[in-house]
Amino acid sequence: MALLSTPLDTFNSTPPVTKAFAITLLVASLGYQYVSFTATHTEGKSPPYLEWLLLYPGWWIYNPWTIVTCVVVEPSIFGLLGTLIFTVPSLRYFERLWGTVETIKFILITTVISNGISLVVNYIESFIFGNPELFLYGMPYYGTMALQTALLVAFTQIIPEHQVQLFGFIKARVKRLPMAYVTVSNIMCIIGLQSPWILIQWGWLVGWGYLRFYKKTSADGATLNGTIGAETWGDRSETFAFVHWFPPLVHGPLGKVTEFVYDNAVRLKLVPGHSSADAEGGSYMPVGSGPGNTRAEAERRRAMALKALDQRMANNAASNASGSRPPQPANGEPPAPSHKRSGSVSKRPTETSSPTGGGQGQS
Repeated sequence: MALLSTPLDTFNSTPPVTKAFAITLLVASLGYQYVSFTATHTEGKSPPYLEWLLLYPGWWIYNPWTIVTCVVVEPSIFGLLGTLIFTVPSLRYFERLWGTVETIKFILITTVISNGISLVVNYIESFIFGNPELFLYGMPYYGTMALQTALLVAFTQIIPEHQVQLFGFIKARVKRLPMAYVTVSNIMCIIGLQSPWILIQWGWLVGWGYLRFYKKTSADGATLNGTIGAETWGDRSETFAFVHWFPPLVHGPLGKVTEFVYDNAVRLKLVPGHSSADAEGGSYMPVGSGPGNTRAEAERRRAMALKALDQRMANNAASNASGSRPPQPANGEPPAPSHKRSGSVSKRPTETSSPTGGGQGQS
């Protein structure tokens, strides 16, 4: 009878980057909440050194590390629970699929760039509206909202047609979740809660841009694009194009705009152009390649993702098994069995000689 894995077993089987991220998140968030709560009740306000962890646009130049540390700080217990429920298991899944290095790059790129864009936006707002107390010193940025949206984009890349059930009664396909989250961000920003909800929008754009153009596909085994032993950059398939985040009604005009932006970005060497490996590996499909190809391409990439994950896990299991094999002799021959006397005496057949004509035994 199979036993359910305990939390300790789950923790031990978690890849290193996800494990370190979860521990850092718990320590930083719970420490921040405890110090802030106790100081508010004793002194009436939070201690100023807590601001060394959150990203304030006006103080960022004096505390540059906050553009990274703010990611692992959730000032509210609900934000912390949401991160533990969704972000950590998602990172655990993708670290097994992508590997350690790509997971670290994905976390840093999606969070740091999103935070940097938010800084620029706040400085522009302060310049236009002339309220630095609000835009520079009253809007701290924190949490993993940008990373959460980027992870939703990554799930859309590999399992777009997979259906999930939210709150027990809301059913939605994975490819609809990022834009639903972006819609929530738009509403929160309109009602005045720009911090930290605007990070969702930047996380969506940065996550899609990185996965579309820059993420290096592993050359080990079957890749997400279906190639074997070929390195490609990004996912140029039609199902992952920018226009497919929006309703079909705007695909025509929006496609022309995105094509214009892409051509100029390639000309300025901001993004790599299409390569022969992309075409051969199936990671690039031109727009209008035929009806029904969207669903087929989505299922193909889902199968390739599962195949790549299975192969990576099989390689890890094989390496662990090879490490536990007994050492072989240098000459390549198996070790000779050791003859040990046991307590019981076994009968051995006696050698008999057949008499021959000369009375001598057969040699």
